[in-house]
Amino acid sequence: MEFNEKLQELRKNKGLTQEELAEILYVSRTAISKWESGRGYPNIESLKELSKFFEVSIDDLLSGEKLLSIAEKENKSNIRNICDLLFGIVDLFSFILVVLPLYPNTIDGFVYSVNLLNYYETTSINLVIYWVMFISLFVVGLVKLIETKLHNEKANKFLQFLSIVINVFMVIFLSLTREAYAVVIAFLLLIVKGGILLKYSKSR
Repeated sequence: MEFNEKLQELRKNKGLTQEELAEILYVSRTAISKWESGRGYPNIESLKELSKFFEVSIDDLLSGEKLLSIAEKENKSNIRNICDLLFGIVDLFSFILVVLPLYPNTIDGFVYSVNLLNYYETTSINLVIYWVMFISLFVVGLVKLIETKLHNEKANKFLQFLSIVINVFMVIFLSLTREAYAVVIAFLLLIVKGGILLKYSKSR
């Protein structure tokens, strides 16, 4: 007997509707319907709850092979979620390009390193572009953290792409304006994102 058939039988033996079982397991009725129609399987936590509620072992509900498949899929999903969170956090670190003393100001013949708030030895256009780049990257990171919590995969992919584009443009522009310290930080952020994307792609 397949899992979906076993679940239907166990539920009916308890005299429960799909809605009632869904409430007990804290899942949607749609999830129960999906499981019982054979269009999907519960995650490990839901399997544990089913096993506990119906007083049967997980092995009785699912074959070992299918259980391993579910566990592997869930593990990959967890890795992707962690990668998405890390990606957003890395973008939030772009604020250090504003607060760290990475930019040179010449005062009385001496060169001092200052943060972006006190930097004036560049053109107004350059300063505007710096602020737009850094704020944009920070906002993208913030939105990505929110979307990761909402599990919106399409939005996450778009935000990843947008983040990389902004970061690459940032490295190029800072190189052209010869901001040596700032470009090193921007390049390091890009390298870290590359590592996260590599790990993300392996979990697909």
